[in-house]
Amino acid sequence: MAIPTNIKTLLSGNVVEWARIEFKETWDPEASLKTVCAFANDLDNWGGGYIVVGAEEENGRPVYPLKGVPVEKIDAYQKNILEKSKFIRPAYSPIVEVVDYEDKKFIVLWCPGGDNRPYSSPKTMAKDSKERIHFIRKGSSTVIPTEDEEKDLFALANRVPFDDRINHQADISDLNITLIQNYLKEVNSSLYEQSQTGNFVEVCRDMNIISNLPEYIKPKNVGLMFFSMEPDKFFPYTQIDVVQFPDGLGGDSIIEKTFKGPIHQQLRDALQYIRNTVIVEKVVKHPDRAEADRFFNYPFAAIEESLSNAVYHRAYDEREPIEVRVENDRIEILSFPGPDRSVTMEELKSYRVSNRRYRNRRIGDFLKELHLTEGRNTGFKKILDSLEANGSPKPEFETDEAHSYFITRLFVHEGFWNTKHEDENMSTPNSTLSTPNSTPNSTPNSTPNSTPSHTLLEDLRGLSLREQILVLIKKNPSISKKKMTEILGVSMYALKKELAAMSEEHVAEFVGFSRSGKWIVH
Repeated sequence: MAIPTNIKTLLSGNVVEWARIEFKETWDPEASLKTVCAFANDLDNWGGGYIVVGAEEENGRPVYPLKGVPVEKIDAYQKNILEKSKFIRPAYSPIVEVVDYEDKKFIVLWCPGGDNRPYSSPKTMAKDSKERIHFIRKGSSTVIPTEDEEKDLFALANRVPFDDRINHQADISDLNITLIQNYLKEVNSSLYEQSQTGNFVEVCRDMNIISNLPEYIKPKNVGLMFFSMEPDKFFPYTQIDVVQFPDGLGGDSIIEKTFKGPIHQQLRDALQYIRNTVIVEKVVKHPDRAEADRFFNYPFAAIEESLSNAVYHRAYDEREPIEVRVENDRIEILSFPGPDRSVTMEELKSYRVSNRRYRNRRIGDFLKELHLTEGRNTGFKKILDSLEANGSPKPEFETDEAHSYFITRLFVHEGFWNTKHEDENMSTPNSTLSTPNSTPNSTPNSTPNSTPSHTLLEDLRGLSLREQILVLIKKNPSISKKKMTEILGVSMYALKKELAAMSEEHVAEFVGFSRSGKWIVH
């Protein structure tokens, strides 16, 4: 069997985090079996991990030059791995592959998170040892869990992450061999050659995108998300909506574009569309020096990381798309639900987030292999660094107490605050706009070229969502929900949620039929 990545990638640590890789100079049954057990338990839903036999380890990194495994020991090691894996309960077997690298041989064990956790293995390999431990990974170490950690592990027993579950409504024919081959070729996996000549089911099984039962072959959700031509057939609203408001919120012009298909492809297509239609570079020349200032309205790297994080962390069992709202002074990326409960409001405000448990353990691995997202807990830093390098304002990250949604808010560079009337010089995407040095006269949280203070938008400024809704329905009792979302700049989900609460609390409600009814404020 073959692993879904390659040993060069594992040795680099650029795709799979070091904490998920353990290097062993030789096969050590007792120590290695504990690590296999810990990866199978996958307490934090990281996706399991890898053991590379044939590479000495120092401080969690491989030691060069690499030693490799002597050819005469390969068969004995493989047989011992198979034999010792039987000591894990319930039954669990890692995927093992012998690989060649730099004229040496290595044995790689891929240990994905198991479906039947918690798993246990013997505390020692002594014949009279009967004590079994539910080993877990903590950082880059395999350890015995504390009492609370063991309780967490048992609580996860029947909670396989959604992306790693078997989809009983789909069939293996829903997986597209061409999409699979393109992926394997791009990540330089040894499975690519096998996919061209070997058994399709075996390739899918080696990639862990189908069930393991030979008599019941069904795709896993992650397989359908990446390798089905129409994943939205199985997961409605698996799409990215990019909505632009050229005339500002409440304006007459709205440009909408929807991206569907395999989730990595829709991510790439949406990012390319944003790069072509939204991103603009500006050059500011100075009379007292030869060098001009160059900056973008938004650094592409910040948008790329923010949207990739939304694709990674959204819930695919919720019927809500990812929405990218492009306004005059900001870009908002909205996804559902919000972050894990371990992430606090204070952490979001201080940009110091450490997400302990991940919603989609398999999606992250595929996206990282394709270099579409960074390592764990590194996304915020990349966003902040790219904004700072561009001279852009700091971002905002927002959720509610129920963690029901998540918004990443990126503000336009201050050099673009006064460029609404310069659109004739920006007729093509990615064009270079040369303007004299100007003094900004607004803030990141204000709307450029806003209308006078007595306008509706001014009336809404600074109010809570409920207060804004009340202003709108008092001014226009027949206003539609769609019109409210356009004016307020919120999703239909957020609006309906607030309206439902207002109705339940007898604050306001809609009376009558949709076309002839009206809003009543109590």
